[in-house]
Amino acid sequence: MTDDERVVTDGDITATYHETEAERVLAFEGNGKTAAVAQNLEGYAMLKVRPTIEGDELERYYGFDMALDHVGELLGVAPHEVPVPDAAADMGM
Repeated sequence: MTDDERVVTDGDITATYHETEAERVLAFEGNGKTAAVAQNLEGYAMLKVRPTIEGDELERYYGFDMALDHVGELLGVAPHEVPVPDAAADMGM
C-alpha cells in the first residue's frame, strides 16, 4: 500500500490509515481537534469512535457512514468534509 492510499487531506482535515497488531485505525486531525475510528484487524467487528487513537471508546457503529458522522461532529465539520484514504474505504460491516 502506498502513502497515497493511506493519507489524504481535504481542506483543514487530514486522515491517516494504519494497522496495529490488533486493529485497523483511521485517525483524523484538523481544526485543532482529533478523532479516530478503529476496527479489529480482521475487519468484521463494529467500528469504535474515539477522541484520539489511544482514547476511550465513545460509541460503536455498524456502518462506516455513521462513524464518519460522529467524527465530523468531533472535528466540527460536516460529515461530507471528512476525507477517507482509499485504504480505509472498506471499513464497517
